[in-house]
Amino acid sequence: MLSSLSYLSEALLLSALLATPSNSLPQAGFLGEIETAFDNIFGQSVDVTKTGASVNITRPSITIRPSMPIPTNSIPANLTNPTNPPITSNVTVSKNLVFAHHIVGNTYNYTVQTWQNDISLAASKGIDAFALNIGRDSWESGQVSNAYSAAKSLNTTFKLFISFDMTSLPCASTNDAATIRNYVNSYAAHPNQLQYNNSAFISTFAGESCTFGAASVDQGWTNTVKKNLNSTYFVPSFFVDPATFSKYTVMDGAFNWNSGWPVGNTSITFQSDQTYLANLQNRTYMAGVSPWFFTHYSPQTYNKNFIYRSDDWLFAQRWELLIQNRTQVPFAQVITWNDYGESHYVGPVEGVQPMSQAWVNGFDHQGWLDLMKYYITAYKTGIYPAVTKDRVFTWARLYPAAANSTDPVGKPDNWQWTQDYLWTVSILSAPANVTQTCGNSTSTTAVPAGLSKLKLPLMTNCSVKVVVNRGNTTSLTFEPTGFNFSTSPPSYNFNAFVAASPA
Repeated sequence: MLSSLSYLSEALLLSALLATPSNSLPQAGFLGEIETAFDNIFGQSVDVTKTGASVNITRPSITIRPSMPIPTNSIPANLTNPTNPPITSNVTVSKNLVFAHHIVGNTYNYTVQTWQNDISLAASKGIDAFALNIGRDSWESGQVSNAYSAAKSLNTTFKLFISFDMTSLPCASTNDAATIRNYVNSYAAHPNQLQYNNSAFISTFAGESCTFGAASVDQGWTNTVKKNLNSTYFVPSFFVDPATFSKYTVMDGAFNWNSGWPVGNTSITFQSDQTYLANLQNRTYMAGVSPWFFTHYSPQTYNKNFIYRSDDWLFAQRWELLIQNRTQVPFAQVITWNDYGESHYVGPVEGVQPMSQAWVNGFDHQGWLDLMKYYITAYKTGIYPAVTKDRVFTWARLYPAAANSTDPVGKPDNWQWTQDYLWTVSILSAPANVTQTCGNSTSTTAVPAGLSKLKLPLMTNCSVKVVVNRGNTTSLTFEPTGFNFSTSPPSYNFNAFVAASPA
């Protein structure tokens, strides 16, 4: 997870920027970030005034938080996923909510209008709230203010809540609790603050070692988010063995961050979720759902270069699992809206990237948004929506996993876990033949109405094309611009190229 964590020196940031291979750098916008790095190093500051907030801020430190440990009992087994998953009957959950994790540390240059755009786009896809991930940088409070102001100005039902990044925020002393308590007090009564059980909803990324000067983690968090404060509903993401949940009486529920991906060379399952549910008992469960994971920082910068296995239509499979078990999962959090450094963003590429341009620029992921909207409808209602227009959603890496490159960073760890396939989801108004083509690789599959998942091997230099036919009539021909597979990678870019046919 990338954020504004400030534990690396800005001198290292500059050296990292200058050490990035020139053939992988974008031409637009990057010089401005080098200028930002110089400003960081030489101590310049800028007074930024935005609608909804006026704060004196310093340039952001672009850093990365460490990968979090994964409990061994969360490693899933293989899963055979049905093409058209059933909907759980006898629905008992009255309302399922969907959130998206939004990294405030990547929003340094946002205006209220930018927040309005993000909120409007997210709401149009069925997302109910942003989880605002905040760290220690002083300027982030101004952007949180902008986000709440934007939501209010839109007169929308869209909600926000704070997800405290405890890999960034200090939490050892009693005084460290003040930042968290101030945020809670500032927004608990805001009309766009997410309320659950008549309490302000708050969350975390990590925090399982925080004591805030108390004798235990549980007492420290209780003092911080429960005592002499507006009523809160606390659903943190503590990276602990779920069997120990009984120790944390402060938790009203738990967010299972690592449920969004398989953590080994397997497909995704519901096993990790079941472990959480069994140990939470009557407390609330929040599941993670994510489309991808790839990060590519060198040892000279952040030393984080690996993938999680995202094959087998990960995003689709994960949503189908949540839909099948929707009566047990009241909250689903999309990981993420804008974490560019780990390649699991679904929103527009904007804001300030955390030195991820080399594998993010040119890889827009917004094609996943309408696919997500289809699944969100089923997750909330228990019924897949009617299809009135044929659409296809398709994604892949643009280079073979085993191919070699001159990239000095090297191949990401776990590269052997991914296969060279085009992953396609068709959503059709009636049965049809779907033909996928890339060079000499081609397949035609008869698929039913509704949602189906198809794949195609990628082997040679080629351009992707998907065609939907019914008899002699072609319903859809989709040849996404830029979707070109190459056997000669200029770098080890394992990010996904995502494309969706027009709505």
